[in-house]
Amino acid sequence: MHVFGAGGGTSSYREIEDADLIVFWGSNAREAHPIFFHHALKAINKGAKVYGVDPRRSKTAEWADVWLGLDVGTDIALAYGIGREIIHAGLANEEFIRNASTGFEDYVAACEPWTLEVTSRETGVPADLIREFAHDYAKAERAQLCWTLGITEHHNGTDNVRALCNLALLTGQVGRWGAGLVPVRGQNNVQGGGDMGAIPKNLPGFQDVGNPEHRAKFERMWGVPIPSKYGLTLSEMMEEMDEGHLTNVYIIGENPVQSDADSAAVTRRLQGLDHLVVQDIFLTKTATFADVVLPSTAAWCESEGTFTNSERRVQRGRKALEPPGEAKDDIEIMRLIAARLGHAWPIQTAEQVWDELRALSPAHHGMSYRVLEERGGVRWPFPDENGPEIAFLHGRLWEKDPEKRGRPAPFGIVEHRLPVDKLNDEFPLRLTTGRRLTDYNTGVQSGGFNSPIRVGACIDMSPEDMARLGINEGEVVRVASRRGAVLAPARRDPGLRPGLLFMACNFPDEVDTNLLTIEANDPISKTAEFKATAVKVEKTNEALPEDDGIEDFVKRERQNSELLIAS
Repeated sequence: MHVFGAGGGTSSYREIEDADLIVFWGSNAREAHPIFFHHALKAINKGAKVYGVDPRRSKTAEWADVWLGLDVGTDIALAYGIGREIIHAGLANEEFIRNASTGFEDYVAACEPWTLEVTSRETGVPADLIREFAHDYAKAERAQLCWTLGITEHHNGTDNVRALCNLALLTGQVGRWGAGLVPVRGQNNVQGGGDMGAIPKNLPGFQDVGNPEHRAKFERMWGVPIPSKYGLTLSEMMEEMDEGHLTNVYIIGENPVQSDADSAAVTRRLQGLDHLVVQDIFLTKTATFADVVLPSTAAWCESEGTFTNSERRVQRGRKALEPPGEAKDDIEIMRLIAARLGHAWPIQTAEQVWDELRALSPAHHGMSYRVLEERGGVRWPFPDENGPEIAFLHGRLWEKDPEKRGRPAPFGIVEHRLPVDKLNDEFPLRLTTGRRLTDYNTGVQSGGFNSPIRVGACIDMSPEDMARLGINEGEVVRVASRRGAVLAPARRDPGLRPGLLFMACNFPDEVDTNLLTIEANDPISKTAEFKATAVKVEKTNEALPEDDGIEDFVKRERQNSELLIAS
């Protein structure tokens, strides 16, 4: 958003099929984004070269022609080293930089200390691989740079993204067919949630709530004044709970007791509220602490609406099944709550809500249900029902006319900073987290089944670490950080280097990974540093708890929480 002016991926899925170079940086797309990876496979089958940049040799890195196994938290150092090599090799796109960017001289100065030797020493990546990456990326006709949580879930995640944007500006690998920056979304409507205003500073359609013209438009439609003050992010809400300023919370389709860093602290805050309401399709761990649970029909097959994916494509979602029991549609639940608060909202269908959104958001104005059905989905921006669909963004940067080119994209000067949770003699191992193919987020929708391909809850360790600690595969070990401890079976993973551990962020019931992680938040995005936790692993004679049903589950969670809070 800061660099290019739009908070979405620059390229369509179809474009990656024509790329001749694909970079998966902090992205295990093979497991975490398999639909997107199928598009990448078409390019791979046509001969595209693939780079995997990841601390572990993930399933995606196994597909790569070259794997850059960097140390956790050294992404900015690596990006600077690549940038310096591109500049010194005379491979920077000087015309594009001159016409479409600002701040280049400052960027050159920031890159200068990062020689290949210095970068290799700081990141753990061999100098020859850094050089090879730099030359291939700069020379590629169409390069796609893809990233996910491996870049953003750090205390400096926003700076990490800026560092990758710098590389695209340096080489002109953006604003053209097949050349772009692709932040792949982890769920089927993450992009849609942001588009609809689930970002504290934005009204729907990425319209800044601080802009009086934007507020006036919504005030006319809604008939109420809209405050100009930005709202709170999730981590800021947690801080307000600590201060006693936020005492009532309404959670819809979110499970922060499992998904947020330092889950013991999250549980303590939620239990300290005056009133907690949770609206979801299953009784999540968060819901076990609620005063009121509202069973909704948020299940994808039981409701109408739209989804917006990583390529900004808005698609229809259609109701296939009736909701069970007394469960109600989310729109109906909110309408009934409004009525209890004295506001008679009209009964509205999902299409009527969407049409209201189209009337307020220029980027979505042309996306009627008719157009979405006829075209099988449309990418924003799409202001005119009869207009063309835009495959890639920021083509304006290549215009010769300065007026058509518009605002230049700024290079970002960012600082390389190592993870907050430091390694020492007591906590000598680095734990990183991520998704697995057979589980999904906090396991609410995908955790209640067994499958021969499912890995299950475990701690992945390198063969060298297992041998050094005398741990056998399948043996239950105790994993402890400065915040808490969990029990988990050990699993051998040759893709991990010594000193690096991996656990799923899917958090099955029996292993709460986020009891370990740290609340070190990025100052801009407020995302916690899930990817870099200092831990120790110890042999133990303890066994994993058994799940005996929902009543035992609720009882056990409350008892565990009381013990954690007491300690």
